[in-house]
Amino acid sequence: MWHKSTKKSSFLIVTMLMLLLTACGADNSKNSTATGSAAGNSAGTEPEALKKVVLRLKWVHQAQFAGFYSAVEQGFYKEAGLDVEIRPGGSDFPAVQMVASGSEEFGVTGADQIISGREKGVPVTAVATLYRQTPFVLFSLKSSGITTMKDLEGQQVGVKLGGNEELTYRAMVESAGIDASTIKEMPVKFDLSPLLSGQVKVWPGYVINEVLAVEETGEEVNIIKPADSGINFYADTLFTTQELIDKDPELVRSFVQASMKGWAYAVENPEEAAEFGLKYGDSLKLEHEVNMMKASIPMLQPESPPLGKMDLEAWSTLQQSLLDLDFLKKEQDLSTLFTNEFLE
Repeated sequence: MWHKSTKKSSFLIVTMLMLLLTACGADNSKNSTATGSAAGNSAGTEPEALKKVVLRLKWVHQAQFAGFYSAVEQGFYKEAGLDVEIRPGGSDFPAVQMVASGSEEFGVTGADQIISGREKGVPVTAVATLYRQTPFVLFSLKSSGITTMKDLEGQQVGVKLGGNEELTYRAMVESAGIDASTIKEMPVKFDLSPLLSGQVKVWPGYVINEVLAVEETGEEVNIIKPADSGINFYADTLFTTQELIDKDPELVRSFVQASMKGWAYAVENPEEAAEFGLKYGDSLKLEHEVNMMKASIPMLQPESPPLGKMDLEAWSTLQQSLLDLDFLKKEQDLSTLFTNEFLE
């Protein structure tokens, strides 16, 4: 009798324990499922996709654009939620036309091209001027003895036709009071041989590029700066379309500010910034690129922050010269042609 009672009691205890364990297992399973679901949601949450943006440069890849390379390499664009592709420019890929077509978001061009573009009905707007002091100069071999604008009279002078370089050259001639007919002008492009051989006595170029290239051959040069004639036109200018500004101002702000962070980094770290450019141009030489970046710093005017800031007077002066020299037929509304709102 006692044996049957004991067996029955043991059976009840075991049954109760099994039910209890089953219930606990169900709770644990439920909790585990909930926790796993939460973890899965957390782990499965994909980061917000970067917004694809294309920047079209004014010219081929080189340290002239080191601030943009720095913004990529230092992750400034990525931090701003942007995936930026930097494409080289040139005569086959004019930045204003490429951006105006809507296939690319941002571009770099000469400030004069922004005004000219507006005259042609292209609604592009400047959002920062990178080279606030023009890098354009006229220069000669030291042995020529040519050191002033007056010395150009009777000399064979190279002229790059079209765009900011010709505009600046002609403004310098006019400001110096020289009779242009006394100068023997010869259209030139990028091959420096006519200067080095003596065929051309004065060459138009950038102090951050062509001047360095000649000096790297061992030649000494004389430099005639536009500032000597009271001239300074904005050079490389970052722009976009007015349509993009109206449609997505936060995208414009993110890109401009990340770009300026890149330029600030390049100013502080010129050797590293120049080296970044080697990833973009296969034929670039580090020494030349470092020299170019260092020569660029004064042109960026970092002593007048923020980098890229523009003023109406400089744009007005540029426009007036375009009008005076018949590069522009009709005055444009400068109040809508540039904006500093995305720089700060």
